[in-house]
Amino acid sequence: MENKLVNEIEELQKSFKQMSDKLIKDIHRQNKIMERSDKRQQQEYDELQNRLQEVQELQNEIEETQREVVFTMGAIGESRSKETGNHVKRVAEYSKILALHYGLDEKEAEMLKQASPMHDIGKVAIPDAVLNKPGRFDEHERKIMDTHAELGYEMLKMSNRSLLKMAATVAYEHHEKYNGTGYPNKLKGEEIHIHGRITALADVFDALGSDRCYKKAWDDEKIFALFKEERGEHFDPRLIDIFFEHLDEFLTIRDTFKDVAE
Repeated sequence: MENKLVNEIEELQKSFKQMSDKLIKDIHRQNKIMERSDKRQQQEYDELQNRLQEVQELQNEIEETQREVVFTMGAIGESRSKETGNHVKRVAEYSKILALHYGLDEKEAEMLKQASPMHDIGKVAIPDAVLNKPGRFDEHERKIMDTHAELGYEMLKMSNRSLLKMAATVAYEHHEKYNGTGYPNKLKGEEIHIHGRITALADVFDALGSDRCYKKAWDDEKIFALFKEERGEHFDPRLIDIFFEHLDEFLTIRDTFKDVAE
């Protein structure tokens, strides 16, 4: 009886060992499979990350190229009218300061800085005889000149790019006035997009302080007096308040981007 029991136990041990050995082999095999799978998955993950990095770098390059094209087009528009070389740079910087202090977020303010150089792009379609006339326009010439806002809008409005869509708005509305007497649509108050209201102030500040073919630069006191008179008339009163509250920032930009005499 004891021998039989011992034999059964030994058989059980043998069976258990066989099963254990098989389980151990299976576990080792599975571990090797998992290791190969992990390596393959890691490789696929690394390849995916590399492709995503390449896509991001390409997107960044496209956006930078777009910004450069927008700025260059704006500069071309200004150069045709023989306006000051750094005009678009100063308007861009002024626009961002106004936007930030008005409460727009950094991303929107930066985009406005990039879009604002296009405010006068419509001037490329204005005849030189009108664009560069010394002295005042007659009524007919003024009507031709005033079309540059709508011409600029028409050039840009079909783009689906957010930067160019903003530039289209700026081109269209930067000659509207807060009291509704501007052009081309006589928009009033907040009917004028904030991007147009901001660029209007930035553009006029720089234009008044710069020599043009039809005038000499105004001195600061004359500009400041006009701005105070035009608060709530030509310009958004809140933007005028921001301008005077942060005047030192505007003057610093003007000094930084001074025009170099040729």
